[in-house]
This record gives sequence, structure tokens and C-alpha cells, in this order.
Amino acid sequence: MNPHRHPQDSAIAPVSVVIPCYRCADTIAASVASVAAQTRRPAEVILVDDASGDSTLDALHAVAAAYPPGWVVVIAAAANGGPSRARNLGWERAGQPYIAFLDADDTWAPQKIALQMQVLEADPGLALVSHRMAMIKRGAKGLPLRPPVRITAIGRRRFLLNNPFPTASVILRRDLPFRFNERFRRVEDFLLWAEIGFSGYRCAKLNQVLAYWHKPTYGAGGLSADLDAMHRAGGEVRRELLRRGLVTPAEHWFARSIGIVRRTRRRVLLAMRSRQTGVAS
Repeated sequence: MNPHRHPQDSAIAPVSVVIPCYRCADTIAASVASVAAQTRRPAEVILVDDASGDSTLDALHAVAAAYPPGWVVVIAAAANGGPSRARNLGWERAGQPYIAFLDADDTWAPQKIALQMQVLEADPGLALVSHRMAMIKRGAKGLPLRPPVRITAIGRRRFLLNNPFPTASVILRRDLPFRFNERFRRVEDFLLWAEIGFSGYRCAKLNQVLAYWHKPTYGAGGLSADLDAMHRAGGEVRRELLRRGLVTPAEHWFARSIGIVRRTRRRVLLAMRSRQTGVAS
């Protein structure tokens, strides 16, 4: 059986998958393949080239050509605007009632869409459903499900601790009156999730690992390598939420204190990782 063909006996999920792409020619095929391998395949995939200026756009069109016509849509941004603008462009183009986000160097477990849509279709009032993620070596076998599958409501207090929703884990309703803030190029995802949660919309999280990072989530290159910049951006998010009246001053100072503790912990972990790398080399 050709894995790039739509299975005729499987229901298509009413989901548009949005993937921002920036110089990702080496990883995008694997990311899209993990979408195609879903036990319940999304209706469409939208690849947004963020003015990469290299071979990425050609790679995106090559990936699109490997699947049924129209299933993978390629958008080329006129200028580089960062992941927020790229995701917003994909959101605007999306034709399904739900949107899932995936980064161009991450992958999904095959059951992801089926399990999340089961939750959303049972409770259409939910605004957002997420799940756990794990880091594994690229090409390694994913983790098995660990029954029972449980869903937990994510309330206001949880957002004060840290970001509960990794971007590649999120499915949300397309009709929500929010978008990624294009002024933010770091932790822009957390700002959006917090706006949704603090505005009173219901959010939930599955207890299963259904997506994978293939490099450390901080201190390993890219935007996340600059820890100081990441934590400054976190402070900007907290101030933005306070400015808009979505959190109280007491909540703001509590979240700031938690942020200082997390910053110290990450510095220690990064220093330990650096020492281990030095010993190994």
C-alpha cells in the first residue's frame, strides 16, 4: 500500500495542520510524514515558508507533490516575520474547524489526532487540547501509549507556573478570537495559550506522549539557545498579561518568582550538560 495515499476506510479529521518553515529542507519531509501516518489523518497540511532564502521553498513543493493533490498547501511569505506571523498566515488559510500546530523539526505519534479529536468531539466547548511531549533521537522508535488515557482540565493557576502546552501538542478551535502576537519571536506560543486560558476558555491536556522533539528544548541552538533572551521574553509575556488585565498584580509577582527559580534551574542543567559533553569528547 502506498503510504502517501489517503486510506479509504479511515475518517478524515476536520483539522488543518499549520507548520511554519524556516530553512528546514532537511527535516520537513519527516514532519509531514508523521502527519500522513496518523491513524486519523487531518484534512489538510499548510506549510508556510517564512522567507527562508535557501532551498526550503523547493523542498516544501517537493513534499507537497508526494501526497494527493491539495492535501499539502504551500504558502510563501513575502518577508521573514518569525514563527508568529507564519502561523497566523497558516491560520488565516486554514479551512477546517480545528487547527493543529507542528514545528518543522518535530514529529507526531500516530495516535495523536485520533485521541485529541475524540476528546474535542465529545466536548465541543473545549477551546484547546494538548498532550505531553518527549525528546527522542531522530529516527528512533516512539514511546508506546500508557493506558489509561486521561484528560485533565488546565486551569488558571497552572498557567502561572510555566507553559503547559508545547506548540506541537496543541489542537485548538479555529474560531477563537485570538492570534499569535507578531511582536514576539520567543515564547509567543505561551502568550497565546495564556490569553486563551486567562480569558476564560476551557483547556485540557492528555496524559500521553504524542509528539517528539528531536533536539533539546533549550540551550541547543536556534532561538531557544539564548536563555537570557528566552527569560526576558517570558517577562514581557507576564507584563503583557498584566497590562491587559488578564492577571492580577499578585498573580504577576507570583509568576515572576516562579520564573526566577526556573531560570536558575535551567542554568544549572545547562552547565551540567556542558560539562558532560566536555568529558565525552
